[in-house]
Amino acid sequence: MVAPSNDTLSLRVRALASEEAPRAIELRRELHTHPEICYEEVRTSARIRQALDEMGVSHKDGLAGGTGTLAFLPGKSATSIALRTDIDGLPIVEESNTPWSSRTPGRMHACGHDGHTAILVGAARVLKRLADEGELPNPVRFLFQPAEEGGAGGRRMVEDGALDALPEGPAPRRIYGLHNFPGVALGALQTRRGSLFASSDRYEILVRGKAAHAAWPHQGRDPILAASAIVVALQGIVARETDPLDAAVVSTTTFHAGTATNQIPASATLQGTARALREETRSHMESRIGEIARDLARAHRCEAEVNYTRGYPVTRNDDRSVAEFERIVRDAMPWQRLEHMDAPVMGGEDFAFYAEKIPACFYILGMEDGHWKSAHLHQPTYDFNDAAIEHGIAAMVLLALCDRASGA
Repeated sequence: MVAPSNDTLSLRVRALASEEAPRAIELRRELHTHPEICYEEVRTSARIRQALDEMGVSHKDGLAGGTGTLAFLPGKSATSIALRTDIDGLPIVEESNTPWSSRTPGRMHACGHDGHTAILVGAARVLKRLADEGELPNPVRFLFQPAEEGGAGGRRMVEDGALDALPEGPAPRRIYGLHNFPGVALGALQTRRGSLFASSDRYEILVRGKAAHAAWPHQGRDPILAASAIVVALQGIVARETDPLDAAVVSTTTFHAGTATNQIPASATLQGTARALREETRSHMESRIGEIARDLARAHRCEAEVNYTRGYPVTRNDDRSVAEFERIVRDAMPWQRLEHMDAPVMGGEDFAFYAEKIPACFYILGMEDGHWKSAHLHQPTYDFNDAAIEHGIAAMVLLALCDRASGA
């Protein structure tokens, strides 16, 4: 094979990505039509495995509860490059009105994982074609991961050996992953060193009081009043206890209490999310949410039971891996627009579980152009811009080919 730094390889990969794009777009729209959510991606994973079988790429199935897949291509290096995608949809009713809209009631690909999956399948096909022409410089491992949307599928993939040395191929020395962003220019690639996405935790607060007739509130202990005070006070964690140069979010998003207008109920339940970019801030929020809820409930003659669940950790890019990513884009993808992300995003991403284990670089793929505009992620009118698929395939292929064992 031509050396990865050679301009000939870059042009060849770009041509192959363009050639592969129509088939990848067809797959993307098929997956969009049949979305499946968290650990239910049976049809989706079967379709991925069918595509891998058709191209002659070996794979290991049944990971992360059954719907996770690892695929392998051999190469010269003693360690491999891992490329990861997420495959699940969301429990959202689609309103995009495209010919490929979801046919599954209450389910849709509202975050573009259909596009991510099509990109990685396309990248596998291009890399297999190159492997058939000569040995790849790096072995490549493809991670098709379920349950990114709240199910921590990345953690289960790691637990099932997705980053380990296996009979099918050597352990990865680095992992790359991407996510589309509607607000970024089509084909642009963005990333940054350090924190990229926030930690994502959940809390539930059960406030217990004493029921009473609404006309005689003094005979009860009002959990709604106590819960309301808790909702307001929790905002002080960010406003008055977090460094203004740090970033954190506490959002109470559900409040359930009562069944009748003339009764003070016996209990009220709050649920919400807490986000942070630093582990110290995350731990402080966990501690303070419990303290504030219990103390304020007590001040209102009620009791509070707090359940704080840690979800995804901070997605943190490795400095050397980002430098290697930027080098590859500059040297091997001169047609791509490389941009620096000025600030992290407060959304969560379970790519974090891989980044905790091995050097990692997660990056953004732009979607926006003058001919296409979509709602943002997790909206019922969202759709993936198929024009971005060719850019994504070329990026993943060249990252796999050109990554150097020594890093940057």
